[in-house]
Amino acid sequence: MTDARAGAVPPVDGPPRQSPPAGAARSAGASLLARLGRIHHLGLVAALLLLAAVGLVTTPETFATSSNLVSILALASTIGVITVGMTFVIIGGGIDLSVGAIMALASVWATTLATQSYGPLVMAVCAILVGTGAGLVNGLLIAYGRLVPFIATLAMLVAARGLAQRMSDRKTQLVRPENDAIVELSTTRVLGLPLLVYVFALVVVAGWLVLNRTTFGRRTYAVGGNPEAARLAGIDVRRHTVLLYALSGLCCGIAAIIIMARTTTGSSTHGDLYELDAIAAVIIGGTLLTGGRGTIAGSILGLLIFTVITDLFILNGLNTSDQLIAKGLIIVAAVLLQRRGLEPRT
Repeated sequence: MTDARAGAVPPVDGPPRQSPPAGAARSAGASLLARLGRIHHLGLVAALLLLAAVGLVTTPETFATSSNLVSILALASTIGVITVGMTFVIIGGGIDLSVGAIMALASVWATTLATQSYGPLVMAVCAILVGTGAGLVNGLLIAYGRLVPFIATLAMLVAARGLAQRMSDRKTQLVRPENDAIVELSTTRVLGLPLLVYVFALVVVAGWLVLNRTTFGRRTYAVGGNPEAARLAGIDVRRHTVLLYALSGLCCGIAAIIIMARTTTGSSTHGDLYELDAIAAVIIGGTLLTGGRGTIAGSILGLLIFTVITDLFILNGLNTSDQLIAKGLIIVAAVLLQRRGLEPRT
């Protein structure tokens, strides 16, 4: 007698197939992203080597000299510290247009006569506090004031630059001789490199460790990838956003110390268009403008590419305006490549 109950007769093709666990799918996706990231980094290294070859061909007598290589690293150090903070902000789904202006404000505040009278340590602490405080204001406006990051940081760009001009009376403020400890970051060399390069390296290492080895880093990826899912998972998205912009401001304060060491000045003109270079380096490094994906290593490689391009323009006597045009084209190309890579294939 045949049993007519549903499901009593097994299918002829064997037991039903089971879909892979969700954890396995996530693991496979993460592995794919890691492989793509490595490929992208190799591409950046290849581009850097190609630029070095161009330098050796066009200016063989100056490009490969130790003084020029140290100059490249010194220039990269100032923007590089800012780039580390920018990487966190963009991975977290935001953007910061005010980094150059905040750095200028921190340098001006730290070089006022009142601040300099307390010595180099107070100058350094002042620069860091001013940078962090301005970043904190950005974060509060975005997270709790619900302003769009573009608008909030654009307003900070204008306000910080204006305040720096007001404080300095549009004059360049010199680091006084008794505060030469600041200047020694640029003049003192260890193994042929200025101390400020080591400061930059420490910031990069610290940024990499925080992004890849801490809960803060994992939450940054989560907030940038899907803020609503991050909120449902128990992450305080607004508080984390505030911390990201405060971190960016902290990096601006450290960059202000480096620019004071390099130029022996504090000026409201410092950091002009640094936001362009920092954002470009992060994008070229593979960080998505929409957030949720990116690496410190990629951003630093992107920064080195931009710095070498600037150096090649200077060595070959090309116009500054041509540099800006080239950088703009590179940014557009990088964003178009990102969008092409994200489009579903049919």
